Amino acid sequence: MNTLSANDFISMLPFLIPILIIQLVLMIIAIRKIIKQKQFRYLNKYAWLIIVILFQFLGPISYFILEKEG
Repeated sequence: MNTLSANDFISMLPFLIPILIIQLVLMIIAIRKIIKQKQFRYLNKYAWLIIVILFQFLGPISYFILEKEG
């Protein structure tokens, strides 16, 4: 059984931290846009908030693609 030791985890941090920061920024931007937006094409405000929060990386990306303005 493969287990992740503390040294392995620490060696992976330079790769994990930027991914986590990108994920967090995407989620914050998506949540702010959802709260400000009045009308939606596909789902309502609460559905998009749930999707963005639960599906942390794919949720914001799908929101930006499906609900793009113009």
